[in-house]
Amino acid sequence: MVNLSLYAIQGVLILDNEGKRVFTKYFHPPHEPVSDGWSFSTVKKQKEFEAKLFKKTYKKNAEILILEDRLVLYKECANVILYVMGSLEENEIVLQDTLNAIKVGIEVELNTDIDKKAIQDNYDVVCLVVDEVIDDGIILETELRTINSRVTKAPTNEPTITIDLSEKGLLSAWGFAKSKLAETLQQGL
Repeated sequence: MVNLSLYAIQGVLILDNEGKRVFTKYFHPPHEPVSDGWSFSTVKKQKEFEAKLFKKTYKKNAEILILEDRLVLYKECANVILYVMGSLEENEIVLQDTLNAIKVGIEVELNTDIDKKAIQDNYDVVCLVVDEVIDDGIILETELRTINSRVTKAPTNEPTITIDLSEKGLLSAWGFAKSKLAETLQQGL
């Protein structure tokens, strides 16, 4: 009998073209006890797994493999590789859809191809995209419009002021500045 679970994703990784981590997030189902046997319990174990994974996947034409009893789907971009891991029982089409949602979501939010510099410069956006797609190993959303509508820049609270630089505009700007200064001085007294 197949062990069905909502916790489909065991990890999301982004490694550079030297095998070094750019972004990693490992998941463990909260209802299962964490034992010393869990492969990703320490950073050392995680980096060992990442080194094995990179050796198996770098410059290969495949997009799926089995490594240490895990189903791993990956996609190479400019100078990084995106990975999504799940259990062997997991449906690879679901994992592929999740990987595509993360990849396209990052591309749309960054408005550029995925590369190491863009990820490092916009690390917060990458984290938000991954968090909108996956929560604690549960796939929440793979619809691009929904993901991107949730991952947006927060609106600023400052009102936008447009200043006309004609003579009338300068006089009104002077009047505006004068009134703001008067308000500030009255509040300070």
